[in-house]
Amino acid sequence: MTILVQSPGLLTTVQDLGRPGHGIDGVSRAGAADPLALRLGNLLLGNPANTPALETTLLGGTYVFPDGATIALTGATPSALAPYEIHTIAPGQTIQLGPLTNGARCYLCVQGGIDVPRIGGSASTHLLSGLGGGPILKGAVLQIAATTNEPKPTSIPEALKTYRKTVRVTRGPQADQFESRLFYQTEYQVTQDTNRMGIRLAGPPVPAFHDSQMRTEGVPLGAIQIPANGQPIILFVDQQTTGGYPKIANVITADFPSLGQLRPGDKVRFEQVSPVEARRLLLEQEALLEAL
Repeated sequence: MTILVQSPGLLTTVQDLGRPGHGIDGVSRAGAADPLALRLGNLLLGNPANTPALETTLLGGTYVFPDGATIALTGATPSALAPYEIHTIAPGQTIQLGPLTNGARCYLCVQGGIDVPRIGGSASTHLLSGLGGGPILKGAVLQIAATTNEPKPTSIPEALKTYRKTVRVTRGPQADQFESRLFYQTEYQVTQDTNRMGIRLAGPPVPAFHDSQMRTEGVPLGAIQIPANGQPIILFVDQQTTGGYPKIANVITADFPSLGQLRPGDKVRFEQVSPVEARRLLLEQEALLEAL
């Protein structure tokens, strides 16, 4: 079984849950920008959570299924087919996802998953390094892996489909260098320069108490750096693994899916929580998933 890519939209890649553990080699984990949406799509289809799918961006693209397939669409809302439902695609049927709404990325998950080679234990496309290939091109023919798993029709709770525009963060290691009150009071706008490497924000510059230089150090996914111009940058899934800008905060794991759905022009604010609260929120999210 195959998928013929008639149009890949703005940016479509193959993604699973990423390639963790290679930061020491200078390779960030990559993977789905909205890992929760990917997991939910695979859950509906009876796939393992880490099964590769297509991550589409802003414009979903057009796909032909010569042999038919069983699919689920999750994340941002496509213009064709209802999200978070199981759809049986007839042989020869064409699916045009169209412009996406209510988010930036839609996941086209197929029963069995996209069958591509795994590098470093992952099928994820890492655009910065080229691991896993590059963006899907027009005319590409993608293989669908065989499976005996059965779909699992499930009603997905709204809490797992809702994206936050007030993103929760923990205190960063260099937070004392800045006037943090202004940072948390400001509504920032996502700029056009945003991509899978970093989410660049525009707003009143975050004032530093003094000019300081720091040595380059390792940086985690979701770190919020403040460069010299005072405009925050959220390090995202294709991030560099080291950086020399001070970090005022770090996005909590439970809110990573919301980062993946931010579009250029969206407004976003930040709310500080304790590490204990961050862990509680993640466990609460995982409990909802486990209950499905």
